[in-house]
This record gives sequence, structure tokens and C-alpha cells, in this order.
Amino acid sequence: MIIERATSRDLPLLLAFREEAASWLTAMGSDQWQRPYPADRLLATIQAGVVYMVRDGDATAATITLTPEAEDGLWTARELQEPSMFINKLTVARTHAGQDLGGRLLDWAGDRAYRSGALWLRLDAWTTNRKLQEYYLQHGFNHVRTVTDGGAVNGGPRVSGWLAQRPTAATEDHGFTDQTGPCSLRMDVSAS
Repeated sequence: MIIERATSRDLPLLLAFREEAASWLTAMGSDQWQRPYPADRLLATIQAGVVYMVRDGDATAATITLTPEAEDGLWTARELQEPSMFINKLTVARTHAGQDLGGRLLDWAGDRAYRSGALWLRLDAWTTNRKLQEYYLQHGFNHVRTVTDGGAVNGGPRVSGWLAQRPTAATEDHGFTDQTGPCSLRMDVSAS
């Protein structure tokens, strides 16, 4: 399997991935990802060069967003001074489920973050999705805290505020052929 940067041509596939994941999550009893993700915001992250696709031959097996940009209101000013990379939208196609592809992507992200000079690999997970939180704990993340306010429109509760981190580490055990190019703690392309 190879991992490469997403292109604007991947936008429909990424939106379909999100829908597929939302349906699966609903079947599992979770309220995660029930609102459609805005296509323009997803396109901006693709154009910023921070969305990655795992390809298995002609099939797309998974996607992950790895960015030096933290979501507003989650991490403290002191934490934001520490060199970190942030994971978002890790999604595995149901056709490739059960192969620990997500765990391998977390290892790839930790290696890429390490090579970029980051000390921490950080994420925010859905606040009510206990299974997802347990998954990240099983993959070496430590829970930092849960932020429950300031996330939704009109001042409602934050739905993705379970924060976790793990130290970055060099590894090539992820098993992907990495075709993503150089990495940096700065955005590769402006998202504006």
C-alpha cells in the first residue's frame, strides 16, 4: 500500500468516505459525524497539502489529515508552544476494516511528525465515542483532558473535545510506501 497526498480530484471520494463512516458510526450507536462536512472546508485542507490517502492498488483504503494547525479553543497556549502535529479525520474504508490500518496510519503520522521536528502527535476525538477513545488509548495516546464548551455554533457544547497525545517516534514499521514528499511543521500550501 502507498500513502500519498490527496488532490482536489479526491474530494468526492473523501466526502463519500465521511458518509460511509457516519453510517457505520450510527449503526454502532454513535452520534459522531451526523452533519455533512462542508466540501469547501475539506477542499481547503486538501489544497493546504495536509490530507493523505492510502491506496491499495486501485482502491483507496484510508485517509488521514495531519496538520501543524490546532483547532481553536482546545489546547492551552503553553501546549501550543510545544512543537506538535495534529491528526484529524482518520477514516478507514469498510472494505479494509479489521487490518489495523488505522493503527498503522497513527504510526506513520507519528513518524512523519517526528521527522518534521514535532515532539507530540495530538488529536481531539468525539466526546461521547468511548470506543474511539479506548482505541486511541490502546495505540499509545494519553488522555490530556476533555473540553466540553465553546465548540458548536451559538455557544453550544463541543462535540469533539476529548484531547489525547503521544510522543512522536521514528518508525518504518507502518508498512506503507511513503510518496508524500517532505514534511514540515509549517503548512505546505496556504489554506486561504
